[in-house]
Amino acid sequence: MARPYLGNPKYTIEVLQKYHFVFQKRFGQNFLIDEHVLEKIIDSSGITKDDFILEIGPGIGTMTQYLAEAAREVAAVEIDSSLIPILKDTLKEWDNVTVINNDILKTDIKKIANEKNGGKPVKVVANLPYYITTPIIMGLFEKNVPVDSITVMVQKEVADRMQVGPGTKDYGALSLAVQYYAKPEIVANVPPNCFMPRPKVGSAVIKLTRYEKPPVEVHDERLMFRLIRASFNQRRKTLVNGIKNSGDFSLGKEEIEKIFEKCGLPLNIRGEALTLEQFAMLANCIYEEKNNK
Repeated sequence: MARPYLGNPKYTIEVLQKYHFVFQKRFGQNFLIDEHVLEKIIDSSGITKDDFILEIGPGIGTMTQYLAEAAREVAAVEIDSSLIPILKDTLKEWDNVTVINNDILKTDIKKIANEKNGGKPVKVVANLPYYITTPIIMGLFEKNVPVDSITVMVQKEVADRMQVGPGTKDYGALSLAVQYYAKPEIVANVPPNCFMPRPKVGSAVIKLTRYEKPPVEVHDERLMFRLIRASFNQRRKTLVNGIKNSGDFSLGKEEIEKIFEKCGLPLNIRGEALTLEQFAMLANCIYEEKNNK
C-alpha cells in the first residue's frame, strides 16, 4: 500500500488545482494540512487492524488515507458530489475504502454497521463541519447506532462545552447529553493554521468513549432531556420556573415545589448548578409523581 501523503500542504494544493476545486462555504469545508495533527487523531482514536471506521466528511481524502492504513476497513460519507472524482483519485491505492456520496444526517449508519461490521460497534473518526457538529454527534447517540467511540475535530468552544461540569458558563444541554452517553476527553488543541482555508476560530480533537450503559439510571430518558432543555432554555430563571413555563410537564408550581423538596433541592436553584445525577434524580421524581396521579 502507498503511504498517506495528503497531510503535506504541497500535495493538497496540487490536488485542488488539478481538479479546479472550489471550497463550498455551505458545507463548512476546512481541510486538514498538518501531518502531526493527523497522526495524533489516528493515535488517540486507538484504531487497530480489526476495526471498521466510519469517517464523516472525508473532503479530498486526507485523513481517509491515514485511516485506511490503520484500520481493516473505512466507509467515508461525503455530501459534496464534486469531491467524489477527487476521492476516487486520491484513494485509488487503498482497496479497503468505500466512499458514500450522501448526507450523513440521512445515512442509515446502522445498516452500514450491519453490512460491513456484522452489527458490531464501529469507531467514528472525522474532521466535522462545524455548523452541524451537534446534530451529527447527537444523532449517533440518540439513534442507538452501534458506536464504540467518536474521535472528532470540532470547534474548540464546542469541545469545551462537551466536557465541562456544573457552575461554568459553557455548561449546558450539550454537556449533559454528551456526558450521559460517553466519557469526553480533549486530546489536542489545533490552531487555525493547520487548515486550508483557515477557519476564524481554534479547533480541538475530542474523543467520546461510549458507555456500555449510562452512568445514571432514569425511568424515562426523553423526560430527562426535556427537563434539561427546559432548564437551559431560560438560563436566568430558577429551574422551578423553567419547568413551569415550558408547558412540557403539565405540573403546577406547587406540585413542582413538592417534587423539589422530595429531591432535597432548593427552590431557587438554577439548571446550571445541577449535576447529571441530580437531573436524573429530578426526572425520576417527576416521572413517579406523574405516574402516581
